[in-house]
Amino acid sequence: MELSRWMDSRLPEVVKALEESIRPSIDVANEDGLDLAGRNEIYEILDEILAVLFPGSFSKEKVGKDEVNFFLADALRHISFRMGKHIREVYKYRCKLDNCETCNCEKKANDALMHLIESLPDIRATLMEDIQAAFDGDPAARYIDEIVLSYPCVEAIATYRIAHLLYELQVPIIPRIMSERAHSSTGIDIHPGAVIGPRFFIDHGTGVVIGETCRIGRNVKLYQGVTLGALSPFDKDGVPKKGQKRHPDIEDDVIIYANATILGGDTVIGKGAIIGGNTWIIKSVPAGAHVYNKVRNGDQPNTTDKAG
Repeated sequence: MELSRWMDSRLPEVVKALEESIRPSIDVANEDGLDLAGRNEIYEILDEILAVLFPGSFSKEKVGKDEVNFFLADALRHISFRMGKHIREVYKYRCKLDNCETCNCEKKANDALMHLIESLPDIRATLMEDIQAAFDGDPAARYIDEIVLSYPCVEAIATYRIAHLLYELQVPIIPRIMSERAHSSTGIDIHPGAVIGPRFFIDHGTGVVIGETCRIGRNVKLYQGVTLGALSPFDKDGVPKKGQKRHPDIEDDVIIYANATILGGDTVIGKGAIIGGNTWIIKSVPAGAHVYNKVRNGDQPNTTDKAG
C-alpha cells in the first residue's frame, strides 16, 4: 500500500485508538500534573539551585565576590517563582488522584517552598563536609575546587540533599525527577528517601545504587558499582513490599569497595567495617569487621578478618 493511501485509510484508526487511551487520563497527567515541559523546567530549576549553592562552579556566568549578594538575591527570587508554581501543580495533582477535598494545596506548597529556600545554607554546610571528606579520602585530589568542578559525586549528592528535603516534605514527583536527572548525568542512583549523614563520599561513582529505605551514617565512603538494595522487592505472593524497610543500614565510618552488593532491610553494616569488592552480603556485619572474597588460586590475601 502506498504511504499516502495508508495515511488516508489507516492512520485515522491509529489516532482514534490512541485518543481513546489518552483522554481518560489527560486531565490529571497533563493539565494538572507535570508533563515533559514541566520535567525539563524542573531540570533547569535544579541547575539554578546548584548554582546558588556553588556559584563559582555551577553558575552559567562568573560571579565575583562583590556580586555574590546580588546574584543570590536575584537567583532565589527567580527560583522561588518557578519552583513554587510546580510545587503547587504537583500537590493539586496528588490531591486530585487521592480525591482529597480538604487539602490546602496553596498553603502546603508555599510552606514547602519557603522551607526549601531557608534550608539552603544548611544544605550547603553539609555539602561542604561531603566535599571535605572527598578531599581527605582521595589521594588524587589536589584542590577543593577540583572536586566541586569535576567529581560526579558532588552533583549526585547535592541533588540528593535537595531532593531528600522535598521528599521529607512529601512533595510529590519532583524529588524523583531530580534524582533521576542526577542518575542520568552521573551514573549514581540515590533515591531521595534514603537518609544519609554528612561527610559522605562516593569515589568514581558509576553504577552506585542506594535504595529508598537506606540509612547511612557519618563519614561513609563508597566506590563504584556498590548496590545498597532490597533482598526482594516482593512478598511471597508477588506483591511489592511498599512501605516496608527494604534496604540496609550502613553505620558510621564504613568503607564499601567496588561492586559490593548489600541487600535487605534487616542488614546492618556495623561502625568502622570494611566491605571488600565483589562481595554479596545479606546478613549483618559486626562493627570493625573486614569482609572480603578469598582468593581461589591458592594465594592468601593479606587481611584482618574479624567476621570470618
